Amino acid sequence: MHDLRRLPSVDQLLQTPTVIQMVSTYGRPLTLQAIRSVLETVRAEHTGLVSIPDQSSLLDQVEGKLRSWTTPTLQPVVNATGVILHTNLGRAPLSPAAMKAVQEVSLSYNTLEYDLASGKRGSRAGHAEDLLVRITGAEAAMVVNNNAAAVLMILTTLARRRKVVIARSQLVEIGGGFRIPEVMAQSGAHLVEIGTTNRVHLADYEQAIQEQGATLLMRAHRSNFQIIGFTSEPSLEELVVLSHRFGVPVVDDLGSGSLLDTSRFGLGHEPMIQESLAAGVDLVCFSGDKLLGGPQAGIILGKSELVGKLKKHPLARAIRADKLCLAALSATLLHYLRDEALEAIPVWRMIACTADSIRSRADGWATTLQMGEVIPGQSTIGGGSLPGETLPTWLLALRIHKPDRFLARLRQTYPPIIARLEADQIVFDPRTILPEQEFKFIDNVRAALAIQ
Repeated sequence: MHDLRRLPSVDQLLQTPTVIQMVSTYGRPLTLQAIRSVLETVRAEHTGLVSIPDQSSLLDQVEGKLRSWTTPTLQPVVNATGVILHTNLGRAPLSPAAMKAVQEVSLSYNTLEYDLASGKRGSRAGHAEDLLVRITGAEAAMVVNNNAAAVLMILTTLARRRKVVIARSQLVEIGGGFRIPEVMAQSGAHLVEIGTTNRVHLADYEQAIQEQGATLLMRAHRSNFQIIGFTSEPSLEELVVLSHRFGVPVVDDLGSGSLLDTSRFGLGHEPMIQESLAAGVDLVCFSGDKLLGGPQAGIILGKSELVGKLKKHPLARAIRADKLCLAALSATLLHYLRDEALEAIPVWRMIACTADSIRSRADGWATTLQMGEVIPGQSTIGGGSLPGETLPTWLLALRIHKPDRFLARLRQTYPPIIARLEADQIVFDPRTILPEQEFKFIDNVRAALAIQ
């Protein structure tokens, strides 16, 4: 039986050059914690049937713990999946201008709530909201921390203990279990469901307003699924005319929301923010980090009177956007104002990218790696936008023995590469790999192939 007394003490290990270097890198308190954790584990697992690890092995375990504890779990990756708005991978990457704006306000004090002209306290409201009004023509705007918060804010302020009409075909659930009926219940609003799953008529809305005494009408865009076949529903313009006849506001939850016409790029037409406002809705809300191409945010546009009520509600402070969000959002909106969104915003650059330019990149990868086949494929928009819609692309396909193991190896590179398995081949879609990541991507794929 091997004696646990042969284990070195904490003090002995602290005197070794290796641990002295660890203390310099990770700090003394964390290094001590790692040493004690490793020694406690050895004592707890020792049965006398195996030898006590030598000092070198113990120090390797200590360093492994320190690396594990200090490696951020939120880290950049190479998205080779072809899903442009990949929710699991952080949705929209920011433009260089947006990243620069975040850095500038992070590294110094800033005018978040300070008015330079008067030298007095200002409001954070104007930083992005003035741009939103100018771009969309809305009367007023408000920015919160995500679109779920925007929906909750609207319902809590305008419909608490009141009835809200919504079609059964729009009682959607999006990622993370976010369900429209549950948000309504949380806000204190009373849900009035009308129509059937596939068909709802204008008369259903009118009946709900007259007989149920509904005081708000809500439309929720089916952003992550389609209903086809025997279906019907009134247009947004018809809903607005009807509801306004009874003095009932209309709220349009677009989910993703787009300022550009997606049909220009061979996709279906995603409802546009400007279209909702032109139809006369009282409030429209959407996300900042989907088709807008900016940071996570919830954006509310609409009538000044209603937006003013939202801003005065106590919940507004709890879900307000911070300085980093406002900086990135403002920089992103400037791209639209300057008519440079297609060139400057990564999401739109990916959507507008031609199949020929994608094939050229894929051919270059195959030549550099001296292996693989370039095959046709499909990219998807993702992020709860344009369900079922795809864009033609070209993929670099590698036929690899034990592909699951190779995918795992790619995820262990830095930055990790997230690819997909299709028809027993590993495929990489150039559309979603940022140009600045391309060199490192090729290097990491080559390294992974070398240890096959």
